[in-house]
Amino acid sequence: MAITFDKALGIHQYAVETRVRRAEVLANNLANADTPGFKARDVDFQAMMQKAQESVSGFRMAKTNEAHMDTSRSASESDLLYRVPYQPSVDGNTVDAQQEQSRFMRNAMDFQASFQFLNSKYSGLTKALKGE
Repeated sequence: MAITFDKALGIHQYAVETRVRRAEVLANNLANADTPGFKARDVDFQAMMQKAQESVSGFRMAKTNEAHMDTSRSASESDLLYRVPYQPSVDGNTVDAQQEQSRFMRNAMDFQASFQFLNSKYSGLTKALKGE
């Protein structure tokens, strides 16, 4: 029985990719914290992981009619959600710099954990291939 990387690594490779995407979005929010009218955005991590789980398991919705929505798309602009501010500002900017920094750091820690787990999976595969 052949083993594929998708089966060996599971959903963790997608988690790392999603964490990278979220870091980009959060960094963009922080960069535009003083831009009037800028709306803070974020990635729906759970929804993206659900899509990844469906692709890994092979169970996904089939598009049987042209009028059906395509649920197999990858991370794109449509996967970004707008954040509702706790306290709106006068200039229409919805970025709370302290909240964004907190989310960015949490995402960085989660990325590091996912990366370490993925690295241990690769190490295990390497050892198995070498016969150690």
